[in-house]
Amino acid sequence: MSDLIKYRNDFPLLTASENKDFIYFDNAATAQRPKCVIDAISEFYTKYNANPLRGLYDLSIKATDAYENSRHTVAQFLNAKEDCEIVFTRNTSESLNLVAYSYGLSNIHEGDEIVVSCMEHHSNLLPWQMVCREKGAKLVFLECNDDAVITKEEYESKITAKTKIVSIVHVSNVFGITNPVKEIAAYAHKVGNDGKGACVVIDGAQSCPHIKVDVQALDADFFALSGHKLCGPMGIGVLYGKKQILEQMPPFLSGGEMIEYVTRESATYAELPHKFEAGTVNAADAAGLAAAIKYIEQIGFDAIEKNDNHLAEIVMNGFKNIPHVHVIGNKNPENHSGIVTFTVDDVHPHDIATILDTEHIAIRAGHHCAQPLMQKLGVGSTARASMYFYNTEAEAEIFIEKISHLREWMGLK
Repeated sequence: MSDLIKYRNDFPLLTASENKDFIYFDNAATAQRPKCVIDAISEFYTKYNANPLRGLYDLSIKATDAYENSRHTVAQFLNAKEDCEIVFTRNTSESLNLVAYSYGLSNIHEGDEIVVSCMEHHSNLLPWQMVCREKGAKLVFLECNDDAVITKEEYESKITAKTKIVSIVHVSNVFGITNPVKEIAAYAHKVGNDGKGACVVIDGAQSCPHIKVDVQALDADFFALSGHKLCGPMGIGVLYGKKQILEQMPPFLSGGEMIEYVTRESATYAELPHKFEAGTVNAADAAGLAAAIKYIEQIGFDAIEKNDNHLAEIVMNGFKNIPHVHVIGNKNPENHSGIVTFTVDDVHPHDIATILDTEHIAIRAGHHCAQPLMQKLGVGSTARASMYFYNTEAEAEIFIEKISHLREWMGLK
């Protein structure tokens, strides 16, 4: 049994009496919240609730401090050089749209190329399709091999002098595989944009909950994440951007707090990061995100990664003994980040998820917001079990046992 089982008691939903037989295997969609995160949100509203950044009275100053302290926690978590490189958004999708609209539309021109991978979540595909349509640019795809790996030969053949932006997922929400984003960034910075260096955007929604991220070591120009996938609140996300790039970008949204001075004809914008945070900020959820980060760091990514791999190995080895079950992606459980995507012959993934729900097991079924990847794989949809550090060996074994009966329950041989 994993030493991490002790942390399960920190999660009110998982320990509630009505959920005692409930198995939550949909962590790639959203993680559960520990009590410390719920308490941090409650503490903000009960002790510091005022509009941050605007009031000169003591309560507003405390609210501002709580908000900016949360930004500092995120900056340290990602190893950003400065706190001002951290922009709070609603989620990864908004972060990526901010980059596409503010940086992409300003820097992409006709004939330029934007490189993405075949395994992108729609949030890291649709914004770049928009930029290409608007600017007359070309969208180029990095393809993976049968092991879900983007090879060096592949990215070196697709990233060229015409490449202005490379936007790639760090950990795939379908395969669970970790892409070689550091190597891709180094090559893009050397070759792209006529040798002046292409801009590198990394979708870190699935990586931040499972592996330690260092944006300086990756040399990412932008890095996006969602709080709710790493035990933080829904509705709070982060965009990291290099200071010198953010300073040159126009705002994404306009309104209160992102301005320095306004006349009837024009405006000057506030300094970083506030020019990208229009309107009243989500300070309580920022505090919740900071609490989640501190909680995750207390557990440690080495332990999290070890548990991810162990549970994936149990599930994948169990599937080998069940006829008609097929794992999608790499054959090595250590390359799955706790994500096991699969199909069962003659059983629709929606039926898999519905039947498992009657057995008190929650998994995801569908195209996982990655329809181009599904098309590449030749399937309309798949089932996905995604584990996290509070999941157990016993849960994995029960899950395998239920999967073994699926075709029988469907009346199939």
